[in-house]
Amino acid sequence: MNPDFLVVGAGVAGLRAAIELASAGTVLVLAKDTLSESSSVYAQGGIAAALSDDDDIELHEQDTLAAGDGLCNPEAVRALVEEGPTAIEELIEFGAGFDRDGARLAFAREGAHSRNRVLHANGDSTGKEISRALYAKAASIPNIQFHSFMFVTDFLVADGVVAGALAVDEQSGEFERIAARATLLATGGLGRAFLETTNPDVATGDGVATAWRAGAEISDLEFVQFHPTALHVAGAPRFLLSEALRGEGALLRNAAGERFMVGYHPLAELAPRDVVSRSIAAELVRTGEPHVYLDLRHLGTARVRDRFPRIYQTCLNYGVDIGRDLAPVHPAAHYAMGGVRTNLDGATNLGRLYAAGECACTGVHGANRLASNSLLEGVVFGARAARAMLAHASDARLVAPDPAPALFPDTPEQELRSLMWSHCGIVREGDSLRRAVETLEAAPSSPKPQARRADYERRNIHAVGRIIAHCALARQESRGAHYRTDVPEKRAGFQRHSVTCEGAGVDFR
Repeated sequence: MNPDFLVVGAGVAGLRAAIELASAGTVLVLAKDTLSESSSVYAQGGIAAALSDDDDIELHEQDTLAAGDGLCNPEAVRALVEEGPTAIEELIEFGAGFDRDGARLAFAREGAHSRNRVLHANGDSTGKEISRALYAKAASIPNIQFHSFMFVTDFLVADGVVAGALAVDEQSGEFERIAARATLLATGGLGRAFLETTNPDVATGDGVATAWRAGAEISDLEFVQFHPTALHVAGAPRFLLSEALRGEGALLRNAAGERFMVGYHPLAELAPRDVVSRSIAAELVRTGEPHVYLDLRHLGTARVRDRFPRIYQTCLNYGVDIGRDLAPVHPAAHYAMGGVRTNLDGATNLGRLYAAGECACTGVHGANRLASNSLLEGVVFGARAARAMLAHASDARLVAPDPAPALFPDTPEQELRSLMWSHCGIVREGDSLRRAVETLEAAPSSPKPQARRADYERRNIHAVGRIIAHCALARQESRGAHYRTDVPEKRAGFQRHSVTCEGAGVDFR
């Protein structure tokens, strides 16, 4: 429990980092659930890189910047697109099996991409295949050790430097102090802060909340991407119906059978995700219906089943044959563009603490992530952070005091998630955001001597909810995934990144 390097999270960012770190010392990878339960595993859409003959990194760069709506960090985008092709080649070396046309890699197009540059694995199981290959590689390295069902509750901090973490072993109930020379946070997303989400149950914003409590700066957390097409069937989870379906030719229809997206944007179904989500929300208000429909019937059952086997079978399990039936869909919280503020090497404002993947904010996604850039970001910036962490391989271990006793919000989790969905969801408004801030700040909290994982997760949901609400209220404009009806236009004064930390207000830099 005293490794040279601690990696919190076992998705693609954490696994790629662990492989890099193992050359310089021992690595401990912690997962709060099973090693196979992460947002990475559920990523269907693909991984984007400029590898095809008619593509180049400048075009990928331009598409990413355009999707980010004026808020991308250009240096981060350049790093992503330049290092993307090499990252894909490394994944193939590690054994990742991407779909091919004969011997050549098969590239598909998704919304807001100007070229076919998205690779898939087994049609719609790309994240699962990349995670499998990275885990197989990491597990073959003796210096890397894995520990599942280990929940990090707090970081151990000495004078602004992270000395390790305090974690509870869910199976034994015992707390462990883990001392490390450097720590990487790679805990994934926060979708479960919202009532409707495509994310797995583990996505409770743990990394952002834990870093925030330790004094880390959080940036751009008001930008939460709501995926337009989550399966909307009573009793079913909000299973993601990938962007790739629309890239393949799926159409959106309202209850009257009309293709309504043509009236909202020139790119219709292939418009940026935030546009499609808001258009669906507007159409639902206009029609009074509970959902709209994704139509793949013209593609034929055989083609849909062969191209998207996992999506096809999952929908069938819930009574929808997407080759023959209209699939009811509704937007759901999907991806956080913001997170723990880092530089291009994953370093945070706290010494020896690094972050990569969805829980981090390099500014690469700006105000709205381009489809299929998330897996690429995890791999590229996981490796970059690890290379920077190697500088700490011989640093002395630090002794840090125990964190303050935990207080847990008394508000039930479902109530917190409902509040976030109704006040901080797809369409926002100033007074509603103000009520959310006031409600979250006033929520009573109390100690819990026998706290369980669900209590710690609720504490983290409450924390990220507070940050999102504060940042969304402070950003008095509409940009990318952040849309306010009271200020529906972009404003030049807000073409900056929100930054906040515990006990401070929201600054724009």
